[in-house]
Amino acid sequence: MTDHHSTAETPVPSKAELLQALRSSRDEVVALISSLPPARLEEGRYEGGWNGRQILAHIASIEWSYPRLIDIARTPPPDESAPPTRTMTGGNDSYNDRQVAKREHLTVAELLAEFEVNRDATIRAVEAADEALFARRIRSAGGVVGPLALVFHQIAVAHVLGHARDIAGNDTRQVAGDTRRHG
Repeated sequence: MTDHHSTAETPVPSKAELLQALRSSRDEVVALISSLPPARLEEGRYEGGWNGRQILAHIASIEWSYPRLIDIARTPPPDESAPPTRTMTGGNDSYNDRQVAKREHLTVAELLAEFEVNRDATIRAVEAADEALFARRIRSAGGVVGPLALVFHQIAVAHVLGHARDIAGNDTRQVAGDTRRHG
């Protein structure tokens, strides 16, 4: 299985740093999205893809899955040379599309509430996990490979903040011709 995103050159956060990043990114997402006029969330954000509200539905829908990264780290890999992983039914795009469609009827406030409830569960799971697990190399269902703490940070913090900033139109990483819908 090919590594989709390698984390080899990135510094690994401590458990305390990860917890702080999870809390501060939750607060930033909620503040950023709450500050936007409702019409802003209906605007397209990804060329040929989701609008801001759909991106928020994606953020809300994936948050529940982050504690599963800890479960992956607890699972011995079938092959010691490969990191433990899980896969998504139907692949990344199919999974994301199904989850966003399930939330199509929810208001922005309901989506933010779902995100906050699930982020709080994520924080509790990280707090309860053994410190040693965060050094264990894993591969997320989306293909990010590295120590649990770093994979967790890249997916639950950087990925989520990237999407929230996309919704607000603050993402300077986007370039002309970028056709991504989600990640």
